[in-house]
Amino acid sequence: MMGILKFMGCGCRLEGGELVVSPAGLCRTDLPQEAGQMRSSVILLGALLGRCGEAAACYPGGCSIGERPIDFHLGAFRALGAEAKEEGGCVLVRGEPVGGVIRFPYPSVGATENALLAAVKGKGETVILGAAREPEIRELCLFLQAMGADVEGGGTDVIRVRGKRYLHGCRFRAAGDRIVAGTYLMAAMAAEGKLLLEGVKPGHLREVLRVLERAGASISTGEESIALEMNGRPTPLWVETRPYPGFPTDLQSPLMALLCRGEGVSRIRETVFERRYETAGELNKLGASIRVRGDTALIDGKPRLKGGRAAARDLRGGAALVVAGLESPAETVISDCFHIERGYEDICRDLAAAGADIRWLEREAKEKRA
Repeated sequence: MMGILKFMGCGCRLEGGELVVSPAGLCRTDLPQEAGQMRSSVILLGALLGRCGEAAACYPGGCSIGERPIDFHLGAFRALGAEAKEEGGCVLVRGEPVGGVIRFPYPSVGATENALLAAVKGKGETVILGAAREPEIRELCLFLQAMGADVEGGGTDVIRVRGKRYLHGCRFRAAGDRIVAGTYLMAAMAAEGKLLLEGVKPGHLREVLRVLERAGASISTGEESIALEMNGRPTPLWVETRPYPGFPTDLQSPLMALLCRGEGVSRIRETVFERRYETAGELNKLGASIRVRGDTALIDGKPRLKGGRAAARDLRGGAALVVAGLESPAETVISDCFHIERGYEDICRDLAAAGADIRWLEREAKEKRA
């Protein structure tokens, strides 16, 4: 993302845990071709439309977890009075957002974000109905408010925006990543260990913590901390993914890996992305027993997995293989880890700090060659 912003003329620098962005030099409204490799690049369309009145990008890519059209995004831009079309694998948007009513038939996180970013610098008032309620949406609204935007309703299914011509810079502290937090909690459960997470809001993980407690974990929470302890194998579960505040689809694969050690048969129904189950075949290579029937996966728990070799098919599927590796006394080797690196700053560093025997083989090889 920093590379894309620099290509467009923005100043970007990462200093420890702080990202400093300056848009003063913004000189282009077309995204580089490489942006098509990253799903989240589509969010720049709304920001550029609101700021510059136009934007162009290649059709966004990302993990192959199912159909992920951007028709909700384009529909939102049109509802704001802008022109939006797809030509030859590219997306073109043009016009000044003038406000209006946006109705989402499904609470899409990305489309809600794009609508917000386009509307905050548009004219008039925008009402977003059927908005996504994920904590990340509320965080974005708080961030925009810190920049002077007139936004209310973040975290509910109705968001109101009154456009302003000028926003200003700000200093903002983002909440801890709830999906990373959930992954690490499941990793600790897989290893029958203890873990204290700090810098994460338990309220963002209510349904996840409820499911993990049903699986046998002992959990206590503070204002921005979660402590977990696990003894024994997980209790079998029946879980269905849903938009927030339901169980998140992004933690379905790690949960599946955890339930591979369950004391019976568990069932997971995936209602968001139809190809989330590609990881099941890789988990079976490590000794799991998973059968997929349509949108439902049946997991027959085993006392231990056998380890071995498997490939990360997508971001969360790669994290699931890490969880599975902690369930085996034998060695597990995961390939195609570039998927994992997109969503976790350093999963090996973090889990090793908690006592796991985990390391990046490619990095070790590079250090030896150096």
